Amino acid sequence: MHKLFSGTRRGSLVFVAVVVLLAALLYFFTRGGTGRTALIQYGNPQQTMEVPLNKDADYDLESNGYTVHLQVRDGTIAFVNSPCPDHLCEGFGRLSQEGDWAACMPAQVSVTVE
Repeated sequence: MHKLFSGTRRGSLVFVAVVVLLAALLYFFTRGGTGRTALIQYGNPQQTMEVPLNKDADYDLESNGYTVHLQVRDGTIAFVNSPCPDHLCEGFGRLSQEGDWAACMPAQVSVTVE
């Protein structure tokens, strides 16, 4: 392998191209939304719903007297336009990576990316 890439400009360019391609593929397959799901827990008694992040959709959930609006876009999920008093749940932003978590405490709704 050392002789293949030693001293040749073309060999170095091929090596760099392969590394860049592998990095791009790794990024594509590990970023949020490729096969990931969001686990949504809500209500009393507690209900659970699993939604795919690779299909854009809007979800309206009734929980604890609130209608919580969740939006799946481009491999992410977020609380949007929720009627809770402080809107902290909207401040979590778009969740996409495994382990990302957000909650609307007044509505008793939590979202975890798996």
